[in-house]
Amino acid sequence: MLSGRRLDLLDPSPLDVEMEDIAHGLARVARWNGQTLGPNAFSVAQHSLLVEEIVGRIAPEAGVPIRLSALLHDAAEYVIGDMISPFKAVLGGEYGVVEERLERAIRLRFGLPPEAPAAVVKLIKRADRAAAFLEATRLAGFSIAEAMEFFGAPEAVPAETPLEPWPADVATRRFAERFAALQK
Repeated sequence: MLSGRRLDLLDPSPLDVEMEDIAHGLARVARWNGQTLGPNAFSVAQHSLLVEEIVGRIAPEAGVPIRLSALLHDAAEYVIGDMISPFKAVLGGEYGVVEERLERAIRLRFGLPPEAPAAVVKLIKRADRAAAFLEATRLAGFSIAEAMEFFGAPEAVPAETPLEPWPADVATRRFAERFAALQK
């Protein structure tokens, strides 16, 4: 990692996870395999910020651990990249094992339980689908009907939120700033 840490993918230690590496990496991983409008890729960092915002709209009472869980819901992708779910299924269980180990190390590093409670996972998944719907229709060329078919009807989608992909340095900074704000 740029921080100088060495992360063992098969047995990741929370001690080798650094927020700077996560923010940097996620800001450089493209959602939709880079097939989005604009001069910059829509990054996983920007997506994560959107999901965390939507969680706050769906559940305004959500506390810091839930909001932090939402922000970090795809954090393992700073190391392993973003793959579409059908391709993950083709790769099979070993991919899932590596992803789960990374997620646990990340959660532990930042004071969260190794696994999010089922209700939190469900809430984040709802927000993730809403974000995917918004991204699909505004950035990735999906019609409303296509997005409804794949992601269902969105809830709490912030209609006024512009979705212009940010340069990597902006996404890195904003992700790190939001993380710091949640940690206070």
